[in-house]
Amino acid sequence: MRLAVFTSKYPARIATFFERDMRGLLETGLEIDVFAISPLEASAWSHSLDLLGPGHLPRERVHHLTIGAALDRARPVLRRSFAPAARDALAVLGSAARYGPVRLAKTAYLLPKAWAWAAESAHRYDHVLAYWGNYAGTCAYAFHRLATPDVPFSIWLHAGTDLYRAPVFMREKLRYADNIITCCEFNQGYIRREFADVPRLEAKLHLCHHGLNLAEFPFQLEGRAPNRLLAVGRLSKRKGFDYLVRAAQLLRDRGVDVVVEFVGDGEERPALQALAADLGVADRVEFRGWQPFAGVREAMNRATILVHPSDGLGDGLPNVVREAMALGAPVVASDVAGIPDALQDGCGILVPPKHPVALATALARLLSDPAERRAIAGRARRRTEDKYDLWQNGARLAQLLRNTRRSEPLMAAPAAESRRSA
Repeated sequence: MRLAVFTSKYPARIATFFERDMRGLLETGLEIDVFAISPLEASAWSHSLDLLGPGHLPRERVHHLTIGAALDRARPVLRRSFAPAARDALAVLGSAARYGPVRLAKTAYLLPKAWAWAAESAHRYDHVLAYWGNYAGTCAYAFHRLATPDVPFSIWLHAGTDLYRAPVFMREKLRYADNIITCCEFNQGYIRREFADVPRLEAKLHLCHHGLNLAEFPFQLEGRAPNRLLAVGRLSKRKGFDYLVRAAQLLRDRGVDVVVEFVGDGEERPALQALAADLGVADRVEFRGWQPFAGVREAMNRATILVHPSDGLGDGLPNVVREAMALGAPVVASDVAGIPDALQDGCGILVPPKHPVALATALARLLSDPAERRAIAGRARRRTEDKYDLWQNGARLAQLLRNTRRSEPLMAAPAAESRRSA
């Protein structure tokens, strides 16, 4: 089976779970072409995993277009199918406009790319998978409508603007899809609540956890620092990393010596550095910047605890939580979104979001109890083996995609219904 996969940006600094999911599918014998909306950033190839290197997915199977090239190459399909393309564009852009000029511009930007790829790839694929629900999902939808309307269409929903915030044209894409896939149990419930009126929703809704190649995540309890708190990810406001810095100050005031290590970068780095200085803990907070995956794994292997203090609905189930669980670093994280799905039953410690006192208290307790850290780590590793094995999850997803048949196409919703997506 030949699969067209639409994603937002690839290669990218943060694409490990995408790469793992694609390798899991490739291992089952699927042929994959990746269509990335964002322009190629060639330097980002250095952040790619060997797991999805050129020997598995040749770079010529990863497609990029500049907007100028897209406008030029879209002409043939627009000449053949101008009316349906125009109807789709009006419906999609009308939905995007209700979320403001930025989302409208981003949606307008992707449409010529969808049309250009449709002009070059008509009837070439057996299944179309939108890996993200928002912009990649819209691009895949527009592509599918023109290039391969008779083959199955699946959409995979994760988190953030992909599902929780500003879901442009989402209800229509879910109506149109043959499969609605998501990555954690929390998201299943969220989709059921927010999109209950989508026809055949329950029959189309499937859970597929992102997987780990557990051979690359050897369980390690020995050699960990006694007081090193690790946070990994983009330094953005929604990650709640400022609460970790505040918790570090509270721990210091209680006489608990800790070092906080941030691996990642982003727009909040200056604010976090300033906060650490204001609270008098700048000498205990380290910023490592972006690291290749080997560097991230090394940081997890020396950490006492992995901390993920999300401040609300942003991530679904953060990739770093599963990685730390596999490697043997006990996790303390916010009780939000899909995080409890992974850490329940004693596989980690959950704390209320935006609550530095509760976070500091949980960290102090765990730092003082090596036996409990080991017990949590053992339970967490067993959970990753049960739920997050890359090859098992990839095989299940491949079977779902292979067994799917295109249902009778549901056209884009009429204008009156489309307004309900706003």
